[in-house]
Amino acid sequence: MADVNVNLVDPISSPSGEDMAVKAVHKRYEGLVAVRTKAIKGKGAWYWTHLQPILIQNPETNVPKAVKLKCTLCDASFSASNPSRTATEHLKRGTCPNFGSLLRPISQLPPLASPSSQNHRKRSSPQTGSGTGTSSSSQQFGLVNTSPRFCGEMGYSPVQTAQAIVTHTGLNQQHLVLSGGKEDLGALAMLEDSVKRLKSLKGSPGPALSKDQVDSAFNLLADWFYESCGTVTLSSLEHPKFKAFLNQVGLPAVSRKDFVGEKLDSKFEEARMESEARIRDAAFFQVSSDGWGRDICKYGEDPVIKFIVNLPNGTNVFHKAVYKGGLVPSEYAEEVLRETIKGLCGNVVQRCVGIVGDKYKGKALRNLEIQNHWMVNLSCQIHGFISLLKDFGRELPLFKTVTDNCLKIANLFNSKSQIRNHFRKFRSHGVELAGLIRVPSADCNLSKNYGPVIAMLEDILSYARILQLIVLDDSYKVSCIEDPVAKEVAEMIQDVGFWNNVEAVHSLVKLIKEMTDDIEVERPLVGQCLLLWEELRAKVKDWCAKFSIAEGPIEKIINTRFKRNYHPAWSAAFVLDPLYLVRDASGKYLPPFKRLTHDQEKDIDKLITRLVPREEAPTALMELMKWRSEGLDPLYAQAVQVKQRDPVTGRMKIANPQSSRLVWETCLKEFKSLGKIAVRLLFLQATSCGFKCNWSFMRWVSLQGHSRVGMDRAQRMIFIAAHAKLEKRDFSSDEEKDAEMLGTANGEDDMFNEVFVDAPSV
Repeated sequence: MADVNVNLVDPISSPSGEDMAVKAVHKRYEGLVAVRTKAIKGKGAWYWTHLQPILIQNPETNVPKAVKLKCTLCDASFSASNPSRTATEHLKRGTCPNFGSLLRPISQLPPLASPSSQNHRKRSSPQTGSGTGTSSSSQQFGLVNTSPRFCGEMGYSPVQTAQAIVTHTGLNQQHLVLSGGKEDLGALAMLEDSVKRLKSLKGSPGPALSKDQVDSAFNLLADWFYESCGTVTLSSLEHPKFKAFLNQVGLPAVSRKDFVGEKLDSKFEEARMESEARIRDAAFFQVSSDGWGRDICKYGEDPVIKFIVNLPNGTNVFHKAVYKGGLVPSEYAEEVLRETIKGLCGNVVQRCVGIVGDKYKGKALRNLEIQNHWMVNLSCQIHGFISLLKDFGRELPLFKTVTDNCLKIANLFNSKSQIRNHFRKFRSHGVELAGLIRVPSADCNLSKNYGPVIAMLEDILSYARILQLIVLDDSYKVSCIEDPVAKEVAEMIQDVGFWNNVEAVHSLVKLIKEMTDDIEVERPLVGQCLLLWEELRAKVKDWCAKFSIAEGPIEKIINTRFKRNYHPAWSAAFVLDPLYLVRDASGKYLPPFKRLTHDQEKDIDKLITRLVPREEAPTALMELMKWRSEGLDPLYAQAVQVKQRDPVTGRMKIANPQSSRLVWETCLKEFKSLGKIAVRLLFLQATSCGFKCNWSFMRWVSLQGHSRVGMDRAQRMIFIAAHAKLEKRDFSSDEEKDAEMLGTANGEDDMFNEVFVDAPSV
């Protein structure tokens, strides 16, 4: 706006008439400013872009005396009494020398003047016949034909046609002359409509950016695209709206080829070199391998096996992704693992001190451990806990009874539309059946896939109240007379014992799920495994007491699964970790051998004997006895066990997780043989779950299975995404985050569905 100083006089000392005049001027000025602001945003007349309200001051009193309109094109001033007339005479009729030279799109052309015979306004310019720059006769549009017949033929209503011409061309006259006559009107409206659509698609050009800014922006865009790993598809980069966005912010359009060529190769090489450097710096490491089994969930099968290197300092480095193309025999898995270790270690294979993998290829892990005596190969704890849940479903009679009864209820309400319609009567109770009750498919093996059963239990519990109301309804009682199954279901729903059993099974499932969720988040080390199973036993014992369940059968199932998953390294790491030292009556901090069974103590001796060279075995066992009797200096033991509250979860966690290993490498150097074993055991992770690929990307990877070039690109994109996620220690899935945010009903059981399918209980 104009740079005009406004200094209002003191209203007390000025005459009341002058005061009122000043207020009127200000009110008029503010009103025009408000109208212009709205118009610039697209909610007013076109001419406000070129006309600006200004305050004119009295030079003697410095008081605003009038409001005028200033043309922003030529700085001419006019009365503000009639802005529309000013625009017509100054802009549309060619008085402004700069208005006609502006380059404007067709949809922003100013309205042209009417014939002189139709405009007899004050201050109107004289009209010449033709041929001059101010003449309008050569530019006149014709009469608008708004007859229903004409507009109907062209696909535009009369109102739409007239409004389109007035809106897009700025015409507010009632008559236009077109060279083609009336037949041009529909075409003109269509032309303006096309221009409007193209404008909205392309958008206005954004600010000009320097080459460095453009390169930096595209580098960030590439990082975001690769790290999304399939959440954003290649086709999205060429979407018209995305192109319009780039144009709006001043960036050139991009092509899919830009992200699968040199840029992909450079990003991959950068991440690979950084990963290899970190692996070379480590004296030893553990290999994590996940994805051997048929982890099928609603998105499809994971077609790749991911290999991650776990370093002693607690960090994780992505190594590679291998396309498996279906079920993998144990012999092939063993071969792939052996080649992976050789590729990482070269000729010094002793640098790989162990492998942690999902339970599906336990045979391959055992064979490699036998062939390489220094290795400790573990099964993933998450898969062990979920296998336990499958054991319950297969061996615990309560699970089978509840499953069969819930199937009867679900099948009745899903198959009988007359019975299902009863739900409509009880919408006022706040529960409505959104669809059919989820049930396992006919070909589903419940002994291997308990995920659908969990979904069915949740649906039954969600509709518990409304189911009880339905079976008490008179119309349902009529159905019971005709259908004996309906009567049986009604008796079942009214039985308190049935609901107690359903709640018991669901509670046990929830218990195990919460523990597996914690394991996935916390990523426990091997020394915590015994404590995890002790915690599980304690919680299951409380569950038995709450629901009056006999402890004997369920304890037997837990013990069987524990023995199948147990590894002697669990016990060895537990007693060698200073984190679990216990203060005795004399003030010493001693390892917790008392919490081990006799067989577990023997397992420790056997493991130590296997892990060290044969000539060092006696020395290592003597050092173990010394460690058992003397323990660690109390000051260092307390320092290792210091805890602090996690700001994210609110739980108390070890302040320095690396201190357990560092104590053995610094303060306990006298334990030369035992110390070597301790530092190689204490950092071992007990879970194989790491980077989670996006399932939409996995489907694309499956399609590239027979294309060498396509698979190579897919593996590079996985590597870049995994490298970035592990750098941030982000082990979550974007899809799981989205499901949690959107509150999807079945989102919380996705992890169970992934691992329940066709996972053999070894």
